[in-house]
Amino acid sequence: MAQVIEVAFKGNRKEFYRWEAEDSLRLHASVIVEADRGEDLGRVHATGDLATLRCSGCGHGCGTSEPTRKVLRQATADDERRAAQLRSQDEDARRRAMDRVKTHGLVMKVSDAEWQWDRRKLTFYFTAEKRVDFRALVRDLASTFRTRIELKQIGVRDEAKRLSGIGRCGREYCSASWLPELRPVSLQVAKDQRLSLNPSQISGACGRLMCCLRYEHDFYVQSRKRFPKEGKVLVTTRGEEKVVATDIFGDRVTLRSVEGETRVLPLAELKLELESRSSGLSSGTTAEEEIPTLAALDVEGLDEVAPEPDDVRARLSGDASAAERGAMVVEAGEEDRAPRPHRRRGRRGGRRGRPSGETPRDGKRDE
Repeated sequence: MAQVIEVAFKGNRKEFYRWEAEDSLRLHASVIVEADRGEDLGRVHATGDLATLRCSGCGHGCGTSEPTRKVLRQATADDERRAAQLRSQDEDARRRAMDRVKTHGLVMKVSDAEWQWDRRKLTFYFTAEKRVDFRALVRDLASTFRTRIELKQIGVRDEAKRLSGIGRCGREYCSASWLPELRPVSLQVAKDQRLSLNPSQISGACGRLMCCLRYEHDFYVQSRKRFPKEGKVLVTTRGEEKVVATDIFGDRVTLRSVEGETRVLPLAELKLELESRSSGLSSGTTAEEEIPTLAALDVEGLDEVAPEPDDVRARLSGDASAAERGAMVVEAGEEDRAPRPHRRRGRRGGRRGRPSGETPRDGKRDE
């Protein structure tokens, strides 16, 4: 049965091939593989079950189907010597292509060039903010190098992956060394980790957010689920307190009372206080029994605050009309009631002393 082999080329470009020979290939061995209208040289990056797993899962893989191209043979010393000579010519080809780009007046940056091992194709990788019409440029480059030309537009993160370099941590870029797939990184990832939002501190060499911000993001999300949200008001043994900050590494919560006093409390003690508070309310008197309602206070103190005369009660309990009862209540409470402030009428109420919509008999309104 054919084995799946992952082969790496220049610029961390990787592809999968089939190896139909009986002997196995060792890692980092040079091999000649099928390429676009020819042959190319690469190095073995993964074999066996690991290569099969990566082929079905990574971004440049072929999914559940097997790769279509094959590994032709192992490379000889002369093949590797020829490939080394081509690599030394890539930079010269890139510089010449950049000169042609300036001649055509195109807004694009040629970041890398790669000769195919049999010199039947030359691939240029470039970055641009917008789409570029490079049809005339391709014809010019084809007449210059006398071979098949291919231009590929890549992003700035792919450019950093292809060119590689040393990050601020002192190690090679993760995208160029081991990261199999460039996953998108949003600003929310930095906010969840309480990192500085200064672009110069959280951006990589490519100008985008660093790939390593995603490594610990799941840990932060799961750890914060154990803590109350910042800004929430909790009822503890000291009363109402607001959650000011949380420390997921020290398991501590910072609370602020209504008076402005701040205290730092371990998460375990905070949970005990909340549980004791809730259990005390459920086992003792309820909140309604401790604090009487406003309606209850009004009903109980109504006779003491504003006692009604006996004659008024008698007349109200009789067969008087609604207008008469209303006048009686007003007459009875005139002494105790404070004078109402004058309320100015608006347009809907009309002028003073005149109903809304009423006009003088002569048909003229007051100016």
